[in-house]
Amino acid sequence: MKTKNTLSWLVQIVAAVILLQTLFFKFTGAEESVYIFSKLGVEPYGRIGTGVIELIAGILLLTPRYCWIGAILGLGTMAGAILSHLTVLGIDVLGDGGQLFALALITFKCCALVVILHWSKVISTIRGLLPAH
Repeated sequence: MKTKNTLSWLVQIVAAVILLQTLFFKFTGAEESVYIFSKLGVEPYGRIGTGVIELIAGILLLTPRYCWIGAILGLGTMAGAILSHLTVLGIDVLGDGGQLFALALITFKCCALVVILHWSKVISTIRGLLPAH
C-alpha cells in the first residue's frame, strides 16, 4: 500500500508539474503557443480554454481525494495534444525536437497510471452517480 501511494504521488507530481509549467506560455500568448493553436484553428479560445482545463487538472492532481479526476482531465487533454501532433502539427514543432510531443506522452502515461492506481475511486463514484434499481 505504501509503495502504491508513493508511486501515485510521484506520477501525480510529474503530471501536475508538466501541466502547470506550460500555463505561463498559454496565458501570456507566447509565440509557440499562439502558433500551435493558430495552426489548429482555435486561437485564442482553444489556447485559453486548454490552459484553464490544464490548470484545473494540475490542481486536482495534487489533491489526494480528487487526483483521479485531475488525471482523467489530463488524459483527455493530452489525448487531444497527441492527436494534434500526429495529424496537424507534426512531432517537431518550431524546431523543438519533439519536446512538446514527448511531454504530452509522459503526461498521458502518468495520468493513465494515476487512474489505474485509483480505479476503485473511479468505479465507486460512477456507481454513486447511477440510479438505484
